Amino acid sequence: MKKISLILMMLLAFVACNEDKDEKAFKSTGKVEAPPVIREYGMVLNDFDVVRDTVKSGDFFGGIMDKYGVDPGTVYQISEKVKDTFNPAKIRAGNKYLILKSKDTASTPEYFIYENDRIHYTVVSLKDSVYATNRSRPVTIKQKELSGVITSSLSEAMEAQGVSHLLVYELSNIYQWSIDFFKLQKGDQFKMVYREKYIDDTVFVGVEEIEAAVFNHSEKPFYAFNYLSDSISGKPSFYDEEAKALQSFFLKAPLNYSRISSRFTQRRFHPVQKRWKAHLGTDYAAPYNTPIVSTANGRVIASSYTSGNGNYVKIQHDSKYTTQYLHMTKRAVRNGQYVKQGDVIGYVGSTGLATGPHVCYRFWVNGKQVDPFRQNLPSAKHIENEYKDQYFAFIKPLKEELDDIPYKNI
Repeated sequence: MKKISLILMMLLAFVACNEDKDEKAFKSTGKVEAPPVIREYGMVLNDFDVVRDTVKSGDFFGGIMDKYGVDPGTVYQISEKVKDTFNPAKIRAGNKYLILKSKDTASTPEYFIYENDRIHYTVVSLKDSVYATNRSRPVTIKQKELSGVITSSLSEAMEAQGVSHLLVYELSNIYQWSIDFFKLQKGDQFKMVYREKYIDDTVFVGVEEIEAAVFNHSEKPFYAFNYLSDSISGKPSFYDEEAKALQSFFLKAPLNYSRISSRFTQRRFHPVQKRWKAHLGTDYAAPYNTPIVSTANGRVIASSYTSGNGNYVKIQHDSKYTTQYLHMTKRAVRNGQYVKQGDVIGYVGSTGLATGPHVCYRFWVNGKQVDPFRQNLPSAKHIENEYKDQYFAFIKPLKEELDDIPYKNI
């Protein structure tokens, strides 16, 4: 009993001590300190009970709403009212969302916030005045400089600098018609000036653009400057120090591929049909959902599905050239839509007669299917003489900045 009494006395003393501290804190400040205000998505989250979650495979908007007590009839009304701003049918697995609920006993869902990507999000009001607004987080652009040297591959050299793999893709895309990256030599050097995007000035969310670069390959410098020569299209291109275009009318490939799994041939054993037949395309193997891009400007003349092609897109580039992209898991363009070189038109899949994820890229010249690797394809337009002085004035400070960056050596 004495031990129990002693323990009780110690507990009472501890409580009294804490109460005394709280009372002193209150007397010294005159108030109890409020929790810090949490502001996200343009809202004060302290005003709500917040549920954070991620869209899982098989989830859909109605199912998510049902989980939080929103009946199907109300979900239909919400979907109809916001469909011009937000399409609930297009929420994607892996994307994050929030449910903001009232803090009363009813705990009613008042807002649904969906992250379209790391920058852009949509706020859907679920209250009496239903609406949806598309918003974006504030993004800071930072200019960076980089210098590297090849010891084995471009990706290894750039990863050694701690930069994003996206920058590797951007740089190789710029020089794809000037430099054979499978034949880089040990000791080749590169430098660049580029810009990166950050949320809250600290969270990296991607490469904005490469402004200028120089690649010293086989002791020859290849300069590249990002310049908007066509104000109508609004899309810049890369030119060298003599105002010549580095890019071609066509990209070499419709995606950032792992390997070419099958080339254009008149005789190939089909892995599904188990017979010898012509393969009038080039197969690029890549992981599922790798973005597929249009290799040139043009208009979509088919965005459809067949049992053999799976999901496919066909693009007419001019009176002479047409391309087609097969076996997509999902198409991203519609029939009749105009697309620019590099625009995403779909995603790698294995629909139709395919045994694994890849895109079959087909190429027509004057209505005849041909091997694009054997064509003398046109280059992009160089800067016209009347605009060269303006171009040279634009690139002069960029070239000076590049030249001032020291090369790295092995």
